[in-house]
Amino acid sequence: MFQDFSINILVMDDEHFMLKLISEILRKLGYTNVKTCSSGHIALDILSDTQNMPDLILLDLNMPEMDGIEFLRHLEEKHYVGSVLLISGEDERMMHSAEQLVLGHNISTLGYIKKPFGPNELSKHLINWTAKQSPKVYGSKKVYSAEEVGAAISNNELINYYQPKVNLINGQVMGVESLVRWQHPRDGIVFPDQFIGIAEDSGLIDSLTTCVIQNAFIQSETWRLDKLSLNIAINISMDNLSTFEFVDRLGELANRHNISPENIMLEVTESRLMKELSTTQEVLARLRLKRYGLSIDDFGTGHSSLVQLRNFPFNELKIDQSFVHGVAKNDTLSAIFKSSLGLAQQLDMKTVSEGVEDLDDWNYVKNSGCDFAQGYFIAKPMPANEIYEWVVKWENDVANL
Repeated sequence: MFQDFSINILVMDDEHFMLKLISEILRKLGYTNVKTCSSGHIALDILSDTQNMPDLILLDLNMPEMDGIEFLRHLEEKHYVGSVLLISGEDERMMHSAEQLVLGHNISTLGYIKKPFGPNELSKHLINWTAKQSPKVYGSKKVYSAEEVGAAISNNELINYYQPKVNLINGQVMGVESLVRWQHPRDGIVFPDQFIGIAEDSGLIDSLTTCVIQNAFIQSETWRLDKLSLNIAINISMDNLSTFEFVDRLGELANRHNISPENIMLEVTESRLMKELSTTQEVLARLRLKRYGLSIDDFGTGHSSLVQLRNFPFNELKIDQSFVHGVAKNDTLSAIFKSSLGLAQQLDMKTVSEGVEDLDDWNYVKNSGCDFAQGYFIAKPMPANEIYEWVVKWENDVANL
């Protein structure tokens, strides 16, 4: 039985039997604050009680009067901050489309379950979700000001976590991706989605990125002293690439810490439109001439597309996690994955599968011809001081995979 964090759950289904069945399953799993309703209109009335807002909604797509798709739109209008688990007898592509719609409405999703389903399938989704929850999680994320983010940079409150990347041919650890966190003096660890956008909008992104790079290079020196040689991937904002000075600043930091450009991979995600295309093209071209690696991150999502492959000299392609996790059991994901992989190989680019979260994902990408992988099945992002011990354990265990 799971620990109950006083989680409020709303179950929506027009079948009385299903409401009773799901409620009983939830009760046996330890979730006691469960409400049920058979229509979207009733649910919207329940959501008007802001003091008892559900943390999780189990939503049937096929309901009379107001279907689940329409209900999702109303959820966004109400600025719902909980999570949604979709339930339906629709086919795989329809369910996946609905899941993407949830994300498009800026609502967290646990994915979907196809009817009919049993207790074990529902339990699996809830285990993964509950493990990520804590009493502090519920409610809106705290919004920070540009002044607070600037102070965090000045006060050296930004730290790097590192997520390993492994070679799929032999399982050996080939490097790590550096992921910034804010060690807030009161709020604890703050994740980048709460401050990167603020830094970009307020002109602080160059200072922030310089801090991340310097911390990564210092850590690389420390690992070398411990006889641990790891390539380092660093996320770069498109805003960093809008000024010619970035190349020289990166070179100065690399020289200061004895870092070879061949051991650095710069991961670029075009999450916002480029300000100066010609400047970005020149900066990326100069970086490749100096032998830094360039990775197109989250390929196939947002603005990351064939246009970037045409315009910029990337030598690595990261297949987005939304096309990797679950790929072994989803024909649509498999088709997209194989297409992305084949394109990269024809362009002589190395490939990385993101979002490898279970053994099925691992076995699929391992046998696909992809070069590298990362994801929670391999390791979660971790503080630098945990990397060495993890590497030793992984390389002892990898032979059994």
